[in-house]
Amino acid sequence: MKTLLTILIACIVIQVQAQTKISGNVTNTKKEPIIGANVYLEGTYDGGTTNENGEFSFSTSTTGTQTLVVSFLSYETFTMVGNISYMKDITIKLKDDVNALDAVVLSAGTFSAGDNSKVNVLKPLDVVTTASALGDFVGALQTLPGTNTVAEDGRLFVRGGDANETQIFIDGIRVFTPYTPTTNNAPTRGRYSPFLFDGITFSTGGYSAEYGQALSSILLLNTVDEPDQEKTDIGIMSVGATLGNTQKWNKSSISINASYINLAPYNAIFSNRNNFIKSPQSASGEAVFRRKTNTGLFKLYGAFDTSSFELTQEDINRPEGQYIKLNNNNFYLNSSYSGILNDTWSIQTGFSYTHAKNKVDLSEQNIKDSENSVHAKVKFKKRFNNRYKLYFGAEYFATDFDETFNSNLINDVTYGFNNNIAATFAEADIFISKTLAFKTGIRAEYSELLKEFTLAPRATMAYKISTKSQLSLAYGDFYQNPNSNVLKFHQDFEASNTKHYILNYQYNGDKTIFRAEAYYKDYDNLAKFSGAFPSFESDFNSNGKGFAKGIDFFWRDSKSIKNVDYWLSYSLIDTKRNDRNFPVQAQPNFANTHNFSAVAKYWIDNWKSQVGLSYTYASGRTYTNPNNPGFLNEKTKAFNSLSLNWAYLISPQKILYASVNNALGFKNINGYQYANTPDANGNFNRRALRPALDQFFFVGFFWTISEDKKSNQLNNL
Repeated sequence: MKTLLTILIACIVIQVQAQTKISGNVTNTKKEPIIGANVYLEGTYDGGTTNENGEFSFSTSTTGTQTLVVSFLSYETFTMVGNISYMKDITIKLKDDVNALDAVVLSAGTFSAGDNSKVNVLKPLDVVTTASALGDFVGALQTLPGTNTVAEDGRLFVRGGDANETQIFIDGIRVFTPYTPTTNNAPTRGRYSPFLFDGITFSTGGYSAEYGQALSSILLLNTVDEPDQEKTDIGIMSVGATLGNTQKWNKSSISINASYINLAPYNAIFSNRNNFIKSPQSASGEAVFRRKTNTGLFKLYGAFDTSSFELTQEDINRPEGQYIKLNNNNFYLNSSYSGILNDTWSIQTGFSYTHAKNKVDLSEQNIKDSENSVHAKVKFKKRFNNRYKLYFGAEYFATDFDETFNSNLINDVTYGFNNNIAATFAEADIFISKTLAFKTGIRAEYSELLKEFTLAPRATMAYKISTKSQLSLAYGDFYQNPNSNVLKFHQDFEASNTKHYILNYQYNGDKTIFRAEAYYKDYDNLAKFSGAFPSFESDFNSNGKGFAKGIDFFWRDSKSIKNVDYWLSYSLIDTKRNDRNFPVQAQPNFANTHNFSAVAKYWIDNWKSQVGLSYTYASGRTYTNPNNPGFLNEKTKAFNSLSLNWAYLISPQKILYASVNNALGFKNINGYQYANTPDANGNFNRRALRPALDQFFFVGFFWTISEDKKSNQLNNL
């Protein structure tokens, strides 16, 4: 018995002697102690937590080389590999986790909407519930600061830039013909259904080196990665009908939408300033197929539409009016793949093809054009750690544009161009800490048409002032080839160029957000031509210049007033250009000095309804009055419009929706058309360019049939 007791005591002594004590203290980068941090040896049960002084101490029987792990919420996990005999009285500094929700965000010049964004100023649902948008994603974005109100056009005019200076991408791949064709003084619409997208990023300047061929702005639309369930959506509207269906399998899904629009019944009820022989009508369809792989996601998106109209428009120089007939066919195919190559490498690649045809009859003239465009792209991402990520890739754009013109005086004349551009880009995200980050990159392009190589550096810095606010700076160099209106007649140009300088302040509170952004844009090498319109007789050059400077404000609040969500935006812009056929530098007629928007949505429980309003104010736009000296020498009166909408939840899956644009019937004037020759008194007569409709009424019934029997086409109702 005495021998057994001796052996047990000896074993205990040996075990105690084999225990190694591990100790130290844990602080942050400011040398402040971190309380409650977890400290342990990987693969063992040995460990402990730090006390109020950030100190830790525990014993282990393991020997040799081991991995010490230290972790704490909102800090990067620390690992130390070494012999445990040296893990005594060590000092460990934990770095801020730059992926934390309160970390700095590189957001200068960018508005995001979607679950993948840390800071959202809009939700995807806002596209279809903003009263003035009428279900058009472009219409919703026009309530944001930085956009100009050009009511008769409908496209995005951003910070003194023409609409052609904004490019649109779907899943990172270029859309070459994003808008439906229209006639003069009637706004266009985006071609694509907002219901297929769950993420929108709208950059008003200073955007990533990944994107090019846009002087002012880019709009990124991301299709839904994975639908939540199978469903069928039915829409019956005052202007047509829509039908959508989603099918879902184990690793794949498909969503299909179709619509038919015909304004003939509407025009028969409400008077129109245009004399329609054949009212606008269109048929369209789109589909997204998704397939999950073991390491990524493949998407195939296709869309087609066909539209037509025939009318006679009032024209001060034609007593009989201007006859216009248009037929358009458009097809767009987009495939993309994003996947993980290994722990640190990922890839995104994609391809798009566009085929567009227009046939326009203008009294004595007939014009036919066709465009075939391709965009191919590959992008790699290398993640070195949480603080440093590298992106690089290459892409190729190819456009084949042909146009045929004939008239009573000229037989068929065919002309056009091939615009091929190769580009490479590289960019790095560098997070110094949770409060300071940089994005720096460069883009190189070669235009085969212009025989020109361009190099465009870009950089962004963001600094976190407090837990809810930050400052950002951005600089960017941007190039874009002239558009088809001039390239089809002349190709000896230089690429147009802008330089962006941006200062941004952003406050992101609890269901509130405030942004203030000042900017300056310097334009160079803009395309110029002689004559009223570009033609074979015009003289062309790249001597155009210009500038745009201003400040934008945005405020959104969905907390202060119960059941109310609203946002306010204001833009002040000072801009002048000497491009196109301008004889001098002047404020272009698409730029408003002041733009203000107010959008509000109110949920009424007792009525099971959401009511909304959208008000837009824009100061007058310039026009040339030939009766007075000067160019773009006068301004129209201010633009005003108040739009209202109402969504009534008949049942969880049935919604009745109604809206009216310009509910108060403001008599807005988009500009003036002057006679080509003066009257007997030497004065040039004019007519006001008024909208075809002062007001637009819309009524729709939307029914969703789904597995959960709860979802509807306005999911937040």
